[in-house]
Amino acid sequence: MAGSATLKDALGALASDPARSEALARALLRDFPDSPDVQTVLGSALRAQGKLEAAAAVLAPLAASHATPWPALYEWARLLVDLGRSREAAAPLARAAALNPDLAGAWRLLGDIRLVGGDFQSAQGAYDRMLCAALPEARLRGPAEALAEGRLDAAEQDLRAMLERDPASMTAAHLMGEVLARQGRLDAALAVLSFCLERAPGLALARQAHALALHRAGRHGEALAQLDRLAARGQLDNRCHMTRAALLAEMGDYAGAAEITAAVLESFPDQPQAWLLHGHGLRTLGRRDEAVAAYERCLALDAAVAEAWWSLANLKAHRFSAEARAAMAARLAGELGPADRGHLHFALGKASEDAGRHGEAFEHYRSGNALVRAGRAYDPDATSAFVARCKALFTPAFFAEREGWGFEAADPIFIVGLPRSGSTLVDQILASHGEVEGVQELMDVQAMADAVGRLPGVYPDQLAALGPQDFARLGRDYLERTRPRRRLGRPRFTDKAPWNVLHVGLIHLMLPNARIIDVRRHPLACCLSAYRQHFAGGFDFAYDLTDLGRYYADYVDLMAHVDQVLPGRVCRIFYEALVADPQREVRRLSAHLGLAFDPASLRFFENPRPVATPSSEQVRQPIFTSGLDDWRRFEPWLGPLKAALGPTLGAYPSPPRAS
Repeated sequence: MAGSATLKDALGALASDPARSEALARALLRDFPDSPDVQTVLGSALRAQGKLEAAAAVLAPLAASHATPWPALYEWARLLVDLGRSREAAAPLARAAALNPDLAGAWRLLGDIRLVGGDFQSAQGAYDRMLCAALPEARLRGPAEALAEGRLDAAEQDLRAMLERDPASMTAAHLMGEVLARQGRLDAALAVLSFCLERAPGLALARQAHALALHRAGRHGEALAQLDRLAARGQLDNRCHMTRAALLAEMGDYAGAAEITAAVLESFPDQPQAWLLHGHGLRTLGRRDEAVAAYERCLALDAAVAEAWWSLANLKAHRFSAEARAAMAARLAGELGPADRGHLHFALGKASEDAGRHGEAFEHYRSGNALVRAGRAYDPDATSAFVARCKALFTPAFFAEREGWGFEAADPIFIVGLPRSGSTLVDQILASHGEVEGVQELMDVQAMADAVGRLPGVYPDQLAALGPQDFARLGRDYLERTRPRRRLGRPRFTDKAPWNVLHVGLIHLMLPNARIIDVRRHPLACCLSAYRQHFAGGFDFAYDLTDLGRYYADYVDLMAHVDQVLPGRVCRIFYEALVADPQREVRRLSAHLGLAFDPASLRFFENPRPVATPSSEQVRQPIFTSGLDDWRRFEPWLGPLKAALGPTLGAYPSPPRAS
């Protein structure tokens, strides 16, 4: 093109002086009014100056053409993101990247859009293509493309051969770390990535990969430290920000996580899944009105996000309008996948219950539970067999032989029981005591049990083969793993994971001075409350009334055995007694824990701490008794639950007599 030198000048001025670039481009257009190259530069210059509508007037007609060159598509997509229309930007970005696969910026932005939009698998694919495009060495293209295509064994083989020839190639080492992490070989991946960063600390993508692998390995504090180093170098991108938000939430810093998701939404305000995620964080923080606004913003952007409807229902005090109920019913009548149908049935169950239509509500709950249960592999016989193995192993002699074993720390307070038993209320009461910090539901005891379960044999029988040092190490590991979650410096902390009830024997052996509290609620009230709750994950037994009844009975059986072989080891709190006389029960609980009574414990509802469980709304209110007999409204439909509970139901609050 004649005057190409001037076009070069216009391009060269884009970054440093976009106003000059605009002037040069306009001058060129007088001679070449139909040039897509010049029009693209003009649109880019206008966008760089914040003249977004003017840029759109230039770039939109270009992008509409089937013969649009990739630079115009890329600039149009970037402009759409600036305009808050990131969902529209995905298609032109994909077209630009297909025309120019080496366009790393397009792949990165496409990955960001997909990540913030909740499409994690597609986001990973775009980031993998970005990695291919960003590689400085052509010889690495083959293994990088194999990684992007999921041919992990081929990528590993090529990289091993390359590193044998050139062990100083830290870019190859970075790729090897990516491959190993994708294969699930996290220890090997972390070793390779650490080696890489020791020798090439400036490799930002390698450090990001290291942070992601540490996150997957549950080493959250170390992962944050890697992101901090990227931040110090000004190398944080949107994937890092989203990872940081997830890490902060997992470490209990929900306020920090919410700040990040709010900032991400400033860049991607049209992403409904991002608003949903932000709403979850606000709910955990007790910022209820803002959470409602976030969920409603999500639905305004896409009314098909069924989880947002359930999230509104899960704010227990929320009431749906007639229009909202009609909208949910209309969605349910359409073509939906099982997950979306399940969310809508649970939401409509809550809406119907609030309207006093309990038969209709139960049918929705029944339908929602059936959809979820069909996708779960829960085996109630396996739970019963597990309890039988625990009872056979954990004898008085077994514990007497191991007295004094384990790690001596008395910091942890384990709150166990079933979900919806009142354990969140007990946790909130304790977390309001000046010497106790509440750190939510942790997976760390389960991680200890999983580690034991990898030994020869079957859990919990493998515990018999461990010695004093093994249990001491497990206890120390638990304290180290939980340390990053303890943010207030208080001497005691709670772990209220309900699944820990299956590991009371392990807890006693590895942390003999820890306290254990079993929170129990009337079996029909507890099980029905769980049945009406669509949990975010886990609790596979909660989606069938028979499964629920059997699990509750097995739990009572297991804890009765613990009471027999370890008398006084577990403090039992009955929800009904706590509601009837909070001061008496809180004093009894404090004495069991070796704590002085703190009046603040009775004003737990004033505690502003984040609460992530379904009971987060209830524990921010004073104790009320109105919900004690909620189950009676659904009693006509609870026959399968009563049958599965068997003698456990009639014996409550005591366990049934052994036959």
